[in-house]
Amino acid sequence: MSQIQERGSTHVYKVNRISKEEMDGMVARCVYEEPAFCNAACPLKLDTRAMLKAAAAGDFKKALQIYEKAAPFPLILSAGCEAPCENKCRLCERGDGIAIRAVEAAVSRYGQASRLGGVFRTKKKKTVAVLGSGLFPLFLAGELEKKAYPTTVYCEQEDLERFLRSAAGFLDGEAFQLELKRLKGKDLAFVFDCEIDEAFLSARRDDSDVLCASEEVARRLFPETAFDPALMICEAERLVTGFGEGVMNAAFGAKKAALTVDRLAQNLDPRNMRGSEGAIESRLYTDLTEADELRRIAPAGEAYTAEEAAREAKRCIQCHCEECMKSCAYLKHYKKYPGLLSKEIYNNTQIIMGDHQLNKPMNACTLCGQCTVVCPNGFDMAHVCAVARRNMVSTDKMPLAPHEFALMDMLFSNGEAFMSRLQPGYEKCRYVFFPGCQASAIAPETVKAAYLDLCERLEGGVALMLGCCGAICDWAGRYEMQESTREFLLTELSKLGDPVIIAGCPSCRKELAESVGGEIVGIWDVLEEIGLPEGAHGLDRPAALHDSCGARGDAHTQQAIRSLAAKLGVTLVETEYSGDRSPCCGYGGLTAYANPEVASEITARALERSDAPYISYCMACRDRFARQGRESRHILELVYGTDAGAPPDISEKRYNRLSLKKELLWELWQEETADMKLDYELNYTEEARRLMDGRMILTDDVIAVLNDYRETGEAILDSDSGLMIARKRLGNATFWVKFTESGEDAYTVHGAYSHRMNVVRREG
Repeated sequence: MSQIQERGSTHVYKVNRISKEEMDGMVARCVYEEPAFCNAACPLKLDTRAMLKAAAAGDFKKALQIYEKAAPFPLILSAGCEAPCENKCRLCERGDGIAIRAVEAAVSRYGQASRLGGVFRTKKKKTVAVLGSGLFPLFLAGELEKKAYPTTVYCEQEDLERFLRSAAGFLDGEAFQLELKRLKGKDLAFVFDCEIDEAFLSARRDDSDVLCASEEVARRLFPETAFDPALMICEAERLVTGFGEGVMNAAFGAKKAALTVDRLAQNLDPRNMRGSEGAIESRLYTDLTEADELRRIAPAGEAYTAEEAAREAKRCIQCHCEECMKSCAYLKHYKKYPGLLSKEIYNNTQIIMGDHQLNKPMNACTLCGQCTVVCPNGFDMAHVCAVARRNMVSTDKMPLAPHEFALMDMLFSNGEAFMSRLQPGYEKCRYVFFPGCQASAIAPETVKAAYLDLCERLEGGVALMLGCCGAICDWAGRYEMQESTREFLLTELSKLGDPVIIAGCPSCRKELAESVGGEIVGIWDVLEEIGLPEGAHGLDRPAALHDSCGARGDAHTQQAIRSLAAKLGVTLVETEYSGDRSPCCGYGGLTAYANPEVASEITARALERSDAPYISYCMACRDRFARQGRESRHILELVYGTDAGAPPDISEKRYNRLSLKKELLWELWQEETADMKLDYELNYTEEARRLMDGRMILTDDVIAVLNDYRETGEAILDSDSGLMIARKRLGNATFWVKFTESGEDAYTVHGAYSHRMNVVRREG
């Protein structure tokens, strides 16, 4: 068999096959990082979701730390906030929204205020003066203190208590005293009994780098001057101020003003680099079925106790979008949402020199498209990985190793095991049966029975083509091999007179439709039309139907299979994910070859949906489930009364394809094929068979090594185990075989392994 050339060590790299703009457009579909609806509605950017989570756990200290990031004086804010977040709570759609404001009040009351002394912070060099009193100067002073600006507040009141009362006189006695204590603990300087006029303002300009004032002071001193409410600044006077009424407006204005102060202190334009300010709209998707308690917790008194606040906070469903990660074992394995993983994979394709660490995750995707269906915005992770693979192949940066065995197996299917014949007695056939390489490898008796049935009951003749549709090289990103496979199949179909293709596999049907075109139907469509053969019967117990990812988006095929199952008398049990939402079995995208660990997790995830036996209509699915220990049948096995039994290993799969070809050629076309017979006895231990299957080492590889040993006599003796070890370079790898020999003509293989290395004998 011809080998596939490994990538070269040097190459003139080609232009990338995916643009940054295209990638950014795809990544923008992922809403995982979008804020929760309550967060988005808050102009102060309070992480309400995180605060409620901490409160629900009874950690009011942490909850208060989160709240203080939005409000330096939390009791004032919770008492006077208009709570726009509450109306945006998704629970309002099914019941009562979370009482966020009441929980905030409890958090402010029961939480322990954070204390950051000057010892732990480096103060900035620029100084700020705040003139006036009221809510805006109070909040602004708190925001500037958080930013570590040396800040002095000049007010007309006689002392700190009167200054605070001018802003928060609506607080009750206990809350007022708590906020007064908080204010005293802040690193702020106060000057009282100030007469703030133009002369006073002029003096402050000389001893302060940035000057701020309340709206009342600013309008009194500059009644004819225009102010910019977006920047909170009177640019003509270089005076930062605040506008609007109410606690929320004051707090929001203080945040905007603090940012303007920050820009001015750095001699930067305050219009630039401001980010997103104020409330925004969130695109987040939330599954409301996760909501349990739909009614608010009623407080026993006027306000929540700590326990009541925690119970109310527990009602929060922590709005998030993980629809793809809940269903896809691949994304769950890497613990990354598709937007982030896609960016990392794209960056991986940009690396010219160095390690491509995202190759393995890129090759672990099954390319099944389930994520696109379950994602509310249709994010297509399969497209990202498929394009990235083609890009890596085109730029000679994708190693052959992850997909080499599968690609070699495809060449075997379209080479030594390939067969294309007209139905005996026909010079031209109306149809050609294309069962697919996996069907011939796993269930050859089923393929034979299906073909003989089609020949008997269809008019116009049915040709037979045993081979691979080209999906393997498509999944591997080997577009040049894919094109040569397409040309090969077109030539062979042309020799048959371009008949209607009857596909035995939904993936083959999809691949052939995209590559060779023409009229293609599934064998399930034919059986729906001509009926079931005699003796067809289903299982005697309920079974779960697994929809192949090759039939995703193909409602006709999905319904035809269900109709066949009903006619067979099969009782199907409902599963959580089915139809277009069905997961992959773990074979798609060559995941089983590139990353067996992830493939096993994907198979296990597919089997979690039911404890019943599984029925599939893709032979690779049937094989994956059987390998995981589940009773698994292909629907054609039920139609034709066959049973492929235990899943064959990789050597048996090749043997099955060759045996099917040989058997059919002799029985139907009276053509005899040559058999390769060994002139020595060869046996395998069970452990050797297991290792060979897991390491993708064929019996043909072992035979090649032993034939070389018999010719050269070269081997080494492992004195500890007493086993002989021989080797031979085959293609891109060196294969090693551990064996014992009995006389000259009998060998028992105890193990085998391979390395992508070349052993060179040095003479002399």
